[in-house]
Amino acid sequence: MATVGRPPGGEKFGGRQKGVLNKATADVRKMAQTYGPEAVEILAEIMRDESKPDAARIAAAKELLDRGFGKSPQSLDLSSSDGTLTPAVIQLMAVDKAQ
Repeated sequence: MATVGRPPGGEKFGGRQKGVLNKATADVRKMAQTYGPEAVEILAEIMRDESKPDAARIAAAKELLDRGFGKSPQSLDLSSSDGTLTPAVIQLMAVDKAQ
């Protein structure tokens, strides 16, 4: 039986370099960026409009902050109640089905 493609761990040849967008994606991104200033203005209008629901105003404000200052960092607390990093203990037991 013949194998298809390169073997696991084998050297990669051809194709796009990592991080390079394909032409269609690059074209769509370029077109979408032309609407950037208008989209920001609409978000600002929603945020300022007191007749809009609070949820919409907060979502618009969050989007503006994320675009202007970057998303806030997310943190995850992995420490135990005593402040140490405690690994989980998994106990495996063998069961004899013959009994």
